[in-house]
Amino acid sequence: MYRATRTSVDTSESSSTTEAGTAKTPGGDPPARGWRRWAMDTRPLRIPAYRRLWSSTIVTAVGSQLTAVAVPKQIYDITQSSAWVGYASLAGLVPMVVFALWGGAVADTVDRRKLLLVTNIGIAVTSLLFWAQAVTGLDSVPVLMILLAAQQAFFGLNQPARSASVARLVPAGELPAANALGTTVMQTGLVAGPLLAGVLIPVIGLPELYLIDAVALTFTVWAVFRLPALPPLGEAIARRAGVREIAAGFRYIAGHKVLLLSFLADIVAMVFGMPRALFPELAAHTYGAWGSGLALGLLFAAIPVGSVLGGLFSGVFSRARKHGWMVIGSVVGWGLAVVGFGLSGNLWVAVAFLAAGGVADMVSMVFRGAILLSAATDEMRGRMQGVFTVVVAGGPRLADVLHGTAGSLFGTRAAVAGGGALVVVVMLALAAAMPALRRYRI
Repeated sequence: MYRATRTSVDTSESSSTTEAGTAKTPGGDPPARGWRRWAMDTRPLRIPAYRRLWSSTIVTAVGSQLTAVAVPKQIYDITQSSAWVGYASLAGLVPMVVFALWGGAVADTVDRRKLLLVTNIGIAVTSLLFWAQAVTGLDSVPVLMILLAAQQAFFGLNQPARSASVARLVPAGELPAANALGTTVMQTGLVAGPLLAGVLIPVIGLPELYLIDAVALTFTVWAVFRLPALPPLGEAIARRAGVREIAAGFRYIAGHKVLLLSFLADIVAMVFGMPRALFPELAAHTYGAWGSGLALGLLFAAIPVGSVLGGLFSGVFSRARKHGWMVIGSVVGWGLAVVGFGLSGNLWVAVAFLAAGGVADMVSMVFRGAILLSAATDEMRGRMQGVFTVVVAGGPRLADVLHGTAGSLFGTRAAVAGGGALVVVVMLALAAAMPALRRYRI
């Protein structure tokens, strides 16, 4: 069974030569002093290859959100139907889930740099096609849904390879810092991208939003092109990426409790504790005195803003070695913040609780990601990241159904607070019943 430490395979990888695409482990950094103990831990940015990968994320984090806003806006303009907007979301979700699972297996059998190049070019081409259909006035919902499905399929192939590559570029002790840097950029994009889209749509129109995203993706392709080769290690070269390899990934998770628990922790937090489906009703009724539009915007922005703040001050926690306890504590903290949000009658208090939940969610993402990268051997990392992508994307959607139903039956505030309490109880029960997560450290 798996020990709660890094395997010998991972230790040797982090001290491999940089020509193999793996960062050398530094001889040890002096402890951070003064304000550096609190500020974002930027040690991974000293590594050129990781810096290139991370810098490409800065551009695409915002650009991808422009397309994420433009597609539903264009579909609604064509159909005047929110139902079609929902159908389009499903059209994107299904291929993303399928190709993320397959893409994880592919990432374990090919050079990850080459896979990133192919998939980023594919995403850029779909953005150009989005621009072409918009600028020609095609106004075809089926075409939009096909393009969205293709784009999400490329994303599903891309994300496992991108995430799995991090462990080959930075030492094990800096994985939490690297995850914090990446997550902070993505969360910043979730805030800045929609705001920028809202400003630009009346000024330049929808077609140009697609074009901006496509142009930004050329920088991503260039940055990935400059990465070192990341070929598979050991016997992975001889494998093919098929159903058998995907199934082997799930068996690997089932056989390593710390990996299984890291996935369960995210499922518990998101399915029971993500109340975004109730934001519109809460904004209209509970916090309507502040204006439903303002209230709704603040509720949706609060969690990603909290995540960004958590990332900016990630030096507080990124050097922690007890990764298991960090996951347990952050998920419990998320649940308590959701309880506080559910019990809040004041909009600003509610926003503060959601922002605190965003900080806790950031910590959880950082250390769950670090566990997946350090606890799995390199030949399995792609598949672990494929499952991770599916869990992250699917959990909140299941939460929408659960909270929407519970809100109708028990009332919105009771549903929110009850869901948060359930997160705390279930997470503590899992931690007590299965000590593998409590014991995990690097």
